[in-house]
Amino acid sequence: MQRSTRERIVSEALRLFAERGYAATSVAEIEAASGLSPGAGGLYRHFRSKEEVLAAAVREHITRTSKQVSATFQHADDVRARPLIDRLRLAATLGMGKMREEADLIRVLFRDLDKFPNLIAEMREGIVNPLYDMIGKWLAGQPEMAGVEADWDAIGLALGGSIVNYWLASDALHEPPQRVDEERFINGWATLALGLAGQPAQAV
Repeated sequence: MQRSTRERIVSEALRLFAERGYAATSVAEIEAASGLSPGAGGLYRHFRSKEEVLAAAVREHITRTSKQVSATFQHADDVRARPLIDRLRLAATLGMGKMREEADLIRVLFRDLDKFPNLIAEMREGIVNPLYDMIGKWLAGQPEMAGVEADWDAIGLALGGSIVNYWLASDALHEPPQRVDEERFINGWATLALGLAGQPAQAV
């Protein structure tokens, strides 16, 4: 499906902000990358400022994340028949996929969003906290976890945070920590989470 001019501006601006930094990216560069005449003011027919473009990118990602969280719980029963270890691997795989999907926004977050505290708050409440909350609720809802007394918010944060840390370290260092590839990390993550249900580690 062909993207609208507004969608191209938001997408290309976020890519440039991630690559070069917010301050180092000019409006003319965003226009050129979006297929507009650079310096002709085409961006301002859709946005009042470069900051408004960044805010639009954050809010579009928040909307998408909200839909993904809802879809995860709607389709939870589709995978419930699989062994727990497979469900855990799938959860970690989806988490890594989400990090890749949000890569540009994450890079901008760690590089530039301190200049925009209102957007940090929106990111925290619209993307970060809902995702950690989803992990905790999803784990608590697995049949094998029935009767397990645990602080699921904290566990969701710990397990979700390990995925975030693995991706951030790999992205920053240009190779995975300890050279543990993604498949090994996911298997290790699932084995660790398996212990919450009091089940023995399984060979992978």
